[in-house]
This record gives sequence, C-alpha cells and structure tokens, in this order.
Amino acid sequence: MSREERERSGRAGSSGNRKVRRGPRRFTISMQKRLVVLFLIVLMAFALLAFRLILIQRDNGRTYTMQVLSQQAYDNKSLPYKRGRITDAKGTVLADSQLVYNVIIDASQMLEDDGKYLEPSLNAVARLGIDKEEIRAYVTEHPGSQYYIALKNLPYTDKRAFDRENEEGVKAEQDAVEAAAEAAEKAGKDRSEAEPVELVYTNIRGIWFEDNYIRNYPCSTLAADVIGFTVGNNIGSFGLEEYYNDTLNGVAGRTYGYLDESLNMEQTTIQPTDGNNLILTLDANIQSICEKYLKEFNEDLKDHKHKGNGSNNAACIIMDIDTGGILAMASEPGFDLNDPYNIAAVAGMPKLDEKDTPTTSYLTEADAKNLSDADRSRYLSALWNNFCISSHYEPGSTAKPFTTAMGLETGTLKKDDKFQCNGTLEVSGNWINCAHLEGDGLLDISGAIERSCNVALMQEAFKIGPELFCKYQNVFNFGLRTNIDLAGEARTDGYLYSVDDMTEIDLASNSFGQNFEATMIQMASGFCSLINGGYYYQPHIVDSITSAGGSTVHTNSPRVLKKTISEETSSLIRDYCIQAVEGDHATGKLARPAGYRIGGKTGTAETLPRGNGQYVVSFLGFAPAEDPQIVVYVVLDRINNKKQDEAGRACILTRKILTEVLPYMNIYMTEPVTDEERLELEELGLYDTNEASPDDEETEESQW
Repeated sequence: MSREERERSGRAGSSGNRKVRRGPRRFTISMQKRLVVLFLIVLMAFALLAFRLILIQRDNGRTYTMQVLSQQAYDNKSLPYKRGRITDAKGTVLADSQLVYNVIIDASQMLEDDGKYLEPSLNAVARLGIDKEEIRAYVTEHPGSQYYIALKNLPYTDKRAFDRENEEGVKAEQDAVEAAAEAAEKAGKDRSEAEPVELVYTNIRGIWFEDNYIRNYPCSTLAADVIGFTVGNNIGSFGLEEYYNDTLNGVAGRTYGYLDESLNMEQTTIQPTDGNNLILTLDANIQSICEKYLKEFNEDLKDHKHKGNGSNNAACIIMDIDTGGILAMASEPGFDLNDPYNIAAVAGMPKLDEKDTPTTSYLTEADAKNLSDADRSRYLSALWNNFCISSHYEPGSTAKPFTTAMGLETGTLKKDDKFQCNGTLEVSGNWINCAHLEGDGLLDISGAIERSCNVALMQEAFKIGPELFCKYQNVFNFGLRTNIDLAGEARTDGYLYSVDDMTEIDLASNSFGQNFEATMIQMASGFCSLINGGYYYQPHIVDSITSAGGSTVHTNSPRVLKKTISEETSSLIRDYCIQAVEGDHATGKLARPAGYRIGGKTGTAETLPRGNGQYVVSFLGFAPAEDPQIVVYVVLDRINNKKQDEAGRACILTRKILTEVLPYMNIYMTEPVTDEERLELEELGLYDTNEASPDDEETEESQW
C-alpha cells in the first residue's frame, strides 16, 4: 500500500469516531450594534415623553389641576324647601310646615387649639338635650369630621333659647374680661397681666344649626281623612296631601363650592323654592260642627249592643248646591294627623277577614295592641280611608227621588200618575214587601216619596223600563267616579247592571236603592243636580292655589259637567222632598231643624247577605226649602244597636248639624219656633232669628 493510500485510509477510519468540540458562542459586533441602537431609541422616547410632560405642566397645568380639584366635594348640600300650606275657606290653617333645626357637629373645629374648645362645646351640646359623652366619643373617633347630625328636628323655641343663653353668656364674659383688664390698669399693671377669666360661652365651637321643616297639623283631628298626612321626604299619603303632592312640594335649593381661575374656593347658593298653598272650599267651623255630632253619636252608642264603636262608620257631607264645593266632609272614627300611626285609634273597629272585608266581630284595645306588623298596616289603612269617597254601599230609599226624576224627565211618568200599594208586589215569582206591610193604598208620585213606598217605586220603574233606567243611572253619574280632587275615590261601575244583564227583579230592587251600590260623594253630587235645576257640578274641595308669596296660581271655578234634568222636573222633585219632611206621613220629620223648612229623603238599605239584620241608614236633604243653598247627607253604617234599621237616627243627627250650621251661614229662620225648640237653641247658645236678639244692635255696630 502506498503512502498516500495509507494516509487516506487512516483519515477515513478515524473520522467516524472523532468528537467535535464547540467553543462558547460569541456576542458578535453586529449584535452589539443592534442593542446599542435599541437602547438609544428607548432613551430618546423617554426623553421626548419627559419633555412633553414638562410642556403640559407649563402650558396646561392650571387647567388640569382645576379639573381634578373641581371633582372633589366641597360643602355640597341640599337646602330644604317649605311644603305648601293648606287652609280652609276663611284662612284657618289646617296643615303647615314648621321650621325646625338639625344640630350639626363639626369635630375638627371642636379640636382646634389643642382641644381647648372641646369641653365648653360638649357642655353646650348637653344643654340641647344631647348626650355629650356620645358626642365626645364621636369627635375622638372622627377628628376630621365636619358634618355630623347629632339631633334632628329641634324646635325653634329651643334653638332660640340656646342662642339667647349663648349671647348673654358671651356678653357677660366680655364684660368680665374688660373688668379684669381695668382692674389690672388700676393696679399699675399692663392689661395683658389681668387675672384670667374662664371663657365658657366664648369658647364654644363646632356647633351649628341646619334648617329643616316638619309637617304640622294645628287642628289635629279636624278633617283628618280629607287632609291626609305626609311620610318621609315630603311624600303625601291619602287625601289632599296625596292628590296635590306635586303642587304642595317645592324645589330643594343647594349650596356648593367651586374653584375660580386663581384656584380660590368660591361658594354658590341656589335658594329653595317653596311649595304652593291650597285654599279649600271646606269651612273649618262647619266641619267641626259635623265632627262634633258624629263623635257624640259614636260615644252614645259605643259598646251598646256589642263591644265597639257606635257604628262601623258614621259620615256627613255638606255641599254648596250651586258650585259643587265641599263645605264639610266628616267621618267617624277619626285619627290624629300629628300621630297617624297610633294603633289605639283602631280599637272598636270591626275585625277584617283575609280580604279586608269587615266582619261582625270587633277589635278590643288589647287586640289592637297585639296586632302583627302586617295587620297593623291593614287596620291603619282602613282607618285612614275616607269613607265618604272610598266606600260604597246600597243607598236605599235615598235613591227614590232619582227614580222618580228619571220617569218625569223621560215622560214615562206624569205628575198625576197614581199607584196602588197593597203592602207587597209579585215580581218574577218573588214577593217584594213595602215598608208598610198593611199597604199604603192609592198613592200619587208625591205620596210615594213621602211614605217611601217600595211598591209604588217598583211600578214607576216598570213604566220607565230597563233601557232608560240604566241610561239615567249613568246620567246621574252612578257607576262613574266624580273625579273629586281627593285621593282614593272608589269605582262602582262593577256594582251596576247593564241593560242586557238587568232582569225584572233587578229593575224592581234598583228602583228603591237596593241591588246596586254608590259612594256618598256620588249620591250627594247627583242630588245637587236634582235640586238645583239639573246642573251637575263636578265636586271639588280646593277653591284656589296660591304661590308661597300669596299670588293666585290657579282657581277651581265651578264646573258644570252636564245637564241631568230640566228645571221643571227639578222643581217637582224639590216639592216631593219637602213633602217627605213636612207631610203627615213623612219619614223625614225628625230631620227638620227648629225655625227652618228643609227637604230630603230617608234611606234604609239591608246589607248582604239579606236577612242578617244589618243596615245602612241615611238622610239626604237640602236647606233651606225656599232657596236651597246646601245639600246635607248623613250615613250611618251598621249602628251598634239591637235594631239597626232606624233611619230616624240619621234624621236626628241631620237636625242637630243643621241647627248650628244654618245660623252660622247667616241663613235666617222662616218658621215659628216652639217653646221646647227655643230652650234647645238657648242650650246651644243660639236664638230664634224670627225675633230680635238682645245683641242685635251691638252686633250690627261691631260689624260696621
């Protein structure tokens, strides 16, 4: 083998077994250059960003600072408005907002100057009836606090007494300091070397008062369910307070801080706008007369047959016959507007079933105290509801003038028509009785109303027919809301028959006020139109709305909604109703007040289920007879008596009310007064206006 072959063979043989060793990888120059370039780029970016921030700070720093600071809260608080006042027609305040104060603690001020103001300030807090140890603990735990409500609704008199004592105390301390300085001068010393005076009042800090308002009802229980009340944040509940909530409420003011161009803190105050006031058609004196006699009735029959109130409900409405204005709207039991949640007021009311329907059992005082929270709400709601507009019932014989008016107006009845009453009438196989089972004999239309004859009225209804009867029920607004300006008026459209649904027996029972339901306000408003010539006025209780400054914002002018009957028909109905009070067989004799002629109609309606012995009795009338000015409607719902169907009790209550109301309204007597009636008037402090009063001359002089 040649030398060359051996060398090739040796290299080839060794090449498969040799391991190749690699040294550490080098950081090449090109890589170093790229890293330097990247570093320089990042450095330049930071330099440019820093330069940009310097420019922003130089050129726009003030603007951005103001924007940031302006977003912070600086003494931003709401200023309360005063809710509007409610007054009666003659200016008596029924609801108002009373100025009170929240006591505010500024802990940071109390702790200034190493806390030298703390003890004097805490002692001052104690004079306001606040626990000073609680305030001490709060101040210690929250030294930076500037706003803490320590007490709410401090009366103005208490705040004024506190201020007066502080003023007198500061003055006394100033005098003492001056006296000490003068004494030092007399002793040849500098004034600064005077004996120190303990400064108790001068060192009071960190106490201030924030205005607030609370609703106040000066007449307490008067017209409670008409007025209603307010709950938190000036939210009206029931009555006028709810219906006119937005009108009575104002707009809150605000005080807040902002930064001016020099970054100085400025404060701006937007004053609150107080709410508008309500001036009512209601007369507080007439209202109080009605409430007095309703309460007297309740007390007389309380716990009579059973434990409980004198009746489930007793109520009275007095309306201006020619405007629809409500002069009085009262019901019993009532409640205190300044303490509406007092559960004791529900004692004596009927117990409610699961559907809130009254039962024949009654709440005792112990029952009232032990009510659950849910039941408390149910019973209080029942108490707060206005019976005159929120409850419906079968009106009974007070509906008879409406039936007669339907017939006369449509021509289906003639004023000389006569009807025979034998004490009962068969209708569709059912015998329906008259109040007088012996029968009333042959009656004309006037006699049918005077005697309150069911049989005659059923015969009238059959002549009218279901189509006209249903039509005129709507004409008189039965089944429809009157839209009186009060919260909570009930709907009754579900308690009337349509023409298609009305059977002969339904027509018969509707003719004398059974088997359909109405509210007191529906009955009173419709009756006004029967008496005043046929003009149906929308009932209302607010006469006008005024601003906080006293200027008139709105006036509720009398509003005629429709013409129900003609003047001729109205004149006949007036005569028939007068006869129902004055006639030999009149059912309403007991309603006539001494010295006056009035007209009206009694009502007795048996409640469901029939035969339960429970009744709603009433009297619906007008006065005076010669020139009707008011309609009066008294309803007694299930009297607490063994015998409930006594409409005479409603008549007596009407007479008592009118005996005081008519003279108060300057409506003078036209009829002779008996000796017995004269004694009754004298006991009430009244006199016979047919005769000269011993005080007449003095009264005339004082009036002029």
